[in-house]
Amino acid sequence: MKKYQAHMLSVAPMMDWTDRHCRYFHRLMTRRALLYTEMVTAPAIIHGDRARLLDFASVEHPVALQLGGSEPAELREATRLAADWGYDEINLNVGCPSDRVQSGCFGAVLMKTPGLVADCVAEMMAESPVEVTVKCRIGVDDQVPAEILPDFIETISRTGVRRIAIHARKAWLQGLSPRENREVPPLDYPLVHAMKSAFPDLDLSINGGIDSLDEVRGHLEVMDGVMIGRAAYHRPWDMLGQADMFWDEAPQFSSAIQVAEAMRPYIHDHLAGGGRLHQVTRHMLGLFHGQPGARGWKRTLSEGAARGGIEVYETALAQVTRAAITEYQREETLQG
Repeated sequence: MKKYQAHMLSVAPMMDWTDRHCRYFHRLMTRRALLYTEMVTAPAIIHGDRARLLDFASVEHPVALQLGGSEPAELREATRLAADWGYDEINLNVGCPSDRVQSGCFGAVLMKTPGLVADCVAEMMAESPVEVTVKCRIGVDDQVPAEILPDFIETISRTGVRRIAIHARKAWLQGLSPRENREVPPLDYPLVHAMKSAFPDLDLSINGGIDSLDEVRGHLEVMDGVMIGRAAYHRPWDMLGQADMFWDEAPQFSSAIQVAEAMRPYIHDHLAGGGRLHQVTRHMLGLFHGQPGARGWKRTLSEGAARGGIEVYETALAQVTRAAITEYQREETLQG
């Protein structure tokens, strides 16, 4: 197992989820794992509000920017413009199946045109001061993954790309929603594992449906890295609270309550700057998943954070703290 490489464990780029507030929250739980931005399109960077799209806190490092696009010249320009922000990696999205991505002819549909992907990556590499990587699927629609995936990897690796994250599911561009594309197509872990054997000199990560740290450990016996997505978002403490053990490091916090307490200064600053509570806490609803008080925490924040301030957060935290104390006392009584 390779040590001290951030991408040994990473949190996947997830649209509408992995914004800067989410990444700050995740970083509290893991000092080592690589975090990804939401996908940002190349045209948005070229023509839009770059500060809003690209700003992040220095404590988020190591953090990677994911770009979406299919025009090599646009991706080159977006990479050039983004270089000043100091991301640790720039990644090309060749995996997202959403309608809005397809309409722009990028994301998973690019699995059909590996030559174009290679052109895009080559242009990005020409401008990037940091490593350029690719996140892809095993195939789309009627493609036979065992046939097309090796050719896809071979083609893009000729550009000099050394690191690829592979989502172990096909994407169906017609007939399935983006959510269904994350759940319905069957996972093919053996195929992704086989790619590591076929391309031993490449640095390959596996993504898709990985639901526990035990599963992460198992995949790391074969792969160079593991990328986790929805499990890290919906059960952040379960997936990230002990994640630094993969680097032989102790966790920063011993409980989810400590994480929630550590978020207070960030939330205070966000509110003082004119932000709204739910912009931060919507990413924290699953922090106490499976723990005493989880339901009250989630309900209080879901119902009150859109209009309330720090008092809503304190009420939610007090509920889980009381529930934890009650549970501890109950266990003490049973053992006594």
